[in-house]
Amino acid sequence: MLKRLAGVFLLASLLLVGQSTPVTTSQPAVAADNRPLPSWAKSATIYEVNVRQYTSQGTFNAFKKHLPRLKTLGVKVLWFMPIHPISEARRNGSLGSPYAVADFKAVNPEFGTSADFKNLVKYAHSLGFKVVLDWVANHTGWDNVWINNSGWYTTLNGQIQPPNQDWLDVADLNYSNADMRAAMIDAMKYWVTNFDVDGFRCDYANGVPTSFWEEATTQLDAIKPMFMLAESENVADELVHAFNGNYSWSLLSRMNGFGNSGGDASYFTNTLDSFNYNYPNGSFPMTFITNHDQNSWNGTEYERLGAYVKRFSALYFTVPGMPLIYSGQEVALNRRLQFFEKDQITWRSSNMTAFYQKLIKLKKNNAALWNGSAGGEFIQYDGTNPNVLTFTRQKGKSKIIVAINLTASKATTRIDTGSAFKGSYFDYQTGKAVKVTKSTVTLSVPASSFTIYSTTKAN
Repeated sequence: MLKRLAGVFLLASLLLVGQSTPVTTSQPAVAADNRPLPSWAKSATIYEVNVRQYTSQGTFNAFKKHLPRLKTLGVKVLWFMPIHPISEARRNGSLGSPYAVADFKAVNPEFGTSADFKNLVKYAHSLGFKVVLDWVANHTGWDNVWINNSGWYTTLNGQIQPPNQDWLDVADLNYSNADMRAAMIDAMKYWVTNFDVDGFRCDYANGVPTSFWEEATTQLDAIKPMFMLAESENVADELVHAFNGNYSWSLLSRMNGFGNSGGDASYFTNTLDSFNYNYPNGSFPMTFITNHDQNSWNGTEYERLGAYVKRFSALYFTVPGMPLIYSGQEVALNRRLQFFEKDQITWRSSNMTAFYQKLIKLKKNNAALWNGSAGGEFIQYDGTNPNVLTFTRQKGKSKIIVAINLTASKATTRIDTGSAFKGSYFDYQTGKAVKVTKSTVTLSVPASSFTIYSTTKAN
C-alpha cells in the first residue's frame, strides 16, 4: 500500500500538533523477477565521462589525472561515452558523433590507444571505481567494418536505411540476422575479457529486441557479473532479465516542466508513485538533472531548472534510483557543450563540488537510499501545504525524511509518519541532532530550500 501523507521539516525545532488525515492509494506491482545487481553497485553514484570535452587534450591519459579528484567527490561508477572510432562517412560536424561507431573492437585514436584505455581501466579499478562502456547496439556509422556484410542492416529497395529521418549519420542494424547478433555479443565480450570493463550503458536500448539483451547479458555474466543500464523507460520486460536499471525520463520531464512553469507538489505525485509499482523488485531508474543529451540539445540544468537546481538535486539523490553526475556538473558547468566539435570543459572552483560530495556521502551512509532491493521503502505524503514535496524512506534502522520547498518563501506543513519514524536524526543541512517524538509534527522549511533528516550523518 502506497501512502501519501502530509509533510515538511524543521530547521530549528519541532512543534507537536494533532493528527492529520492520511490519504492512501494502492497500485499494481510488477513481477518480482529481476537480474541480480552486482554487490558493488548497491550504494553507487554513476558519473558520465565525456572524454572529448574533459581536457584540452581530450585523451584517456589526460582524463586519468582527474581520477583522484573524482574519488574524493565520491562517485563509484565511471560511464564512458562511446570510445570507438567514429565513422567519417556522412558524419555530423568536423569530429562526428561518438554514437556513429566505425569499429566496435577498436579505440578512437582521438582518445589514445587500446593500451591507454586498458591502463586507464586498471588504474580506475585500483582506486575503487567500476567502469561502464556506452554501447551503441541499434546502429553503426556508414563506414563501419560491418557495412558490407549482407543482411546485417535494415534495407528498403536494396538500400541500407537510417534508424529514422533525424539520425542520418548512422545505419540501422537488422536484428533478424543471427550472424550480426552473434558478432555484436562477441564485440561486447571483447571489452569484458580484454579490458575488464564492469558493465554497459546501452544506447537506445528499446530500439533493440529485448531477446538480444537477455542473450547478451547471459553470456556476459558468465565472464563476470555485469551492471547493465538501459537508455529506455520500457520497464515491463527489459528490467526483468536484461537490465538492472533504466532512465527516469519521466522524473526529468517533471522537473524540467516545473522549472519552466511551476506548480505544486501534486505535479510530481504520479511520477514518484511509479517508483513503487512500476519496477521489478531489485531494479531501479537512473535519476538525473543533466547528461550529454540534455546539456547539448536541451540546455544546462541552470537554463531548464533555474533556482530549483539544488532542490531538484536533493530530490533526485533521495528518491529510489542511482543518481548520475555528468562531466562538469560538479563544478556548475553552465554552458552547452558542442556535440560534434572539440569544446573543452572549464574546471573551476565551485560550491557545487561540496554540495554534490555531501549528497553522495549521504547516499553511501544511509542504507535507506541504496539502489534496488538494497534500499528502503519509499512513501510519499500529502501535506497541509501543497507547496512542499515530502517523502520518507526506510531500510531497517536506516531512515530518512525529505522535504522540498517548492516556493521562494518559508513554508510550514504537517506530517503524520506514524510510529515508524519516531527516533533520533541528524539535520542534513546543519549536522545537529533532531528528535522525532510524535507521529504527527509541524515542521518548517527555509525559502527556496530543502530539509533532510537522516539517521546517519552525511559528513
